[in-house]
Amino acid sequence: MKRSFILLFILSAIYSNAQEKLFYHPVQTDKDGNIIPWYNEDLGKSYSHTIQLVWNFWDTMRHDMNGLPYYMNHQVWNANVDDHRGMGGDQLSMAISSWRLLYDYTGNERIKENMRFIADYNLTHGLSPANSKWPDIPFPYNTLIYSGIFDGDMKAGKDVSQPDKAGSFALELVHLYKIEDEEVYLDAAIKIANTLSSHIKAGDINHSPLPFKVNVFTGVTALLRHHDFTGTAIDSAGYTSNWVPSMQMFLDLIELKKGNVAAYKNAFDILLAWMKKYPLPNNKWGPFFEDVDWWSDTQINAMTFARFIMEHPEYFPQWKNDTKSIIDWVHKTFNNDQWIKYGVVVTNEQTVYQVPGESHTARQGADEILYASLTGDMAFYKNAIRELTWATYTVDFDGKNVFPNDENWLTDGYGDYVRHYLRAMATFPELAPGDEDHILSTTSVIQQADYKGNLKKAIGSDFGDIDSNKVKIYYRAFDEKGMERIKLQNKPSQILLENKAMHETTTGEGFEWESLSKGGLLIVRRANGKNVIILE
Repeated sequence: MKRSFILLFILSAIYSNAQEKLFYHPVQTDKDGNIIPWYNEDLGKSYSHTIQLVWNFWDTMRHDMNGLPYYMNHQVWNANVDDHRGMGGDQLSMAISSWRLLYDYTGNERIKENMRFIADYNLTHGLSPANSKWPDIPFPYNTLIYSGIFDGDMKAGKDVSQPDKAGSFALELVHLYKIEDEEVYLDAAIKIANTLSSHIKAGDINHSPLPFKVNVFTGVTALLRHHDFTGTAIDSAGYTSNWVPSMQMFLDLIELKKGNVAAYKNAFDILLAWMKKYPLPNNKWGPFFEDVDWWSDTQINAMTFARFIMEHPEYFPQWKNDTKSIIDWVHKTFNNDQWIKYGVVVTNEQTVYQVPGESHTARQGADEILYASLTGDMAFYKNAIRELTWATYTVDFDGKNVFPNDENWLTDGYGDYVRHYLRAMATFPELAPGDEDHILSTTSVIQQADYKGNLKKAIGSDFGDIDSNKVKIYYRAFDEKGMERIKLQNKPSQILLENKAMHETTTGEGFEWESLSKGGLLIVRRANGKNVIILE
């Protein structure tokens, strides 16, 4: 009797745990009770499957009443009724950011075309007039939802832009220029860079070098919030620390030697000095989101700068300590232990909305994985993996992606989601599928990526005397000098650069092969060529 009761109790506990659902899926755990992916216990398979579900949902999203894809009008997905809100502030730039990495990973030409569509539409339907005080920068919001025109800010209204989002868009335009070799993207990026660099100031503890929101015609910094009853101003939108995309955009244009290089160098130096003097030591990271009209410190601003520090240690003599201080602040401010029983602490979004986000949790995981890789400090690694795993549960079988306890946001669930998994794979290739081939990262920009079984594209389809059946991957980069990290199922027989065999070497131009538990990592270092063919 007693034994039967114990068995019944055990079975009941197992059944109860199996029935517990995390967003769209029953929670899966390992033998120690720690969370594992819902799709497959293999992390690489699950992460890859999840991000491609998300892309497919975006790619096949229904069109709106004005003929545009739904994501070009709204920030929140609803299946049957159009949401009454317009665009998310960085929705389109985030999408291009993720799709660029996803294109390299898959070679899917629809992804590249989606990037072009988003950029082309924004350039023709969303820029401030050339005769305004802040000319040629994008508006983040469509004040008339079905107008097809971006013309203002969600909270501050018509004619108001967000300079930090302009910098994000300009960075993606530089990337598109490198992909497509089309001057129109470079010209538009230069115009944005010219506007931002011409308005930059030193800044102080309460004002960033560029404002968070500004009226492009009057040049007046917008109000962050009005009192709900009196209509009087509570704060001005004069501060944000979301300047990493703008800083990277300036660096890229400087490297290209395009535009007003001296002005861009000055702007970069001012932004860098201000970030190091105020946000970094004070953890005053400030607002990011378009729908919050009062002060809020945000995880996205803090961790985006932490990644910048890790990727540019030459500007930060104490980069390890600087990065660790940001990570520690984020943990202190945004840790959420609601799922600690599954061995994971996740990450809340911002101080005024202490709710865990799928993109914010994935970002924290990917950035802490990078920190572990660079420093050898693995203290955050296990939780970082579980954060990425936890965030897969927000994705349904059809690819819709829910913000926990909220809605299906087309910012958090799409552009600001996919890139974190791809960055994590690039850092630790073991997190990519072992039985698939994927370009994980490049120090350049990939213009064309053709994978075996899909080598007959408009560009990169002519391999001369090479048997195309033996080609695993063909790719072309923007720069003649660069390095790619590529996850492969097997070591290739040969790598060709400009149709000449590369040597296996640990120094200089050539390739390296590192065997992993599943498959291996191919590192290609180019010094004098853009076109690479990887043979079986």
